[in-house]
Amino acid sequence: MLERLGIDGTTALLVVITTIGMYLALVLFVRVLGQRTLASMSSFDLGCAIALGAVIGRTTLLLEPTLMVGLVAMATLFAVQISLVRLRRNRWVDRLMNRPPVLLMDGPVPLHENLRASHVGEDELRQKLRLAGVRDPAEVRCVVLERNGSVSVIRQDRPLDPWLFDDVPGARRLSVGDGPPGD
Repeated sequence: MLERLGIDGTTALLVVITTIGMYLALVLFVRVLGQRTLASMSSFDLGCAIALGAVIGRTTLLLEPTLMVGLVAMATLFAVQISLVRLRRNRWVDRLMNRPPVLLMDGPVPLHENLRASHVGEDELRQKLRLAGVRDPAEVRCVVLERNGSVSVIRQDRPLDPWLFDDVPGARRLSVGDGPPGD
């Protein structure tokens, strides 16, 4: 039983070499492919990150894949990720692959149907408003749940450019282009 708790010198050295190799490969791929790979994640990015974690974990622990098999798997995952990013540049493909942004508030009014459909509770919405520095709901022009799951809080204090809301269903109801009420 005690032998299962230990490690011999050769195995320890292999784990160190494999771990360093996988780490350096990950840093290299992120460096070459850009920090977008570390930015806020879509569901596809999350899937890639989970798969990368599994490959790196199994490889560094010397479970089944060798260092080279792990590196090939990692390169393949990054290639798939790049392909998906390029495919999503096409607006039709992007809309097919990703959920659209959701309007959660229209001015100071929460849109309860959209909150329910997005699985966002009012407590969570209030938290996002506080984190954005909102002191009164009257300060809010709109709140949007973005494709990546982050929440954008737009204030009343400046005019809106319609282009920014072109992909947000229901945004036509906003007074796009107008300043705050009373201007």
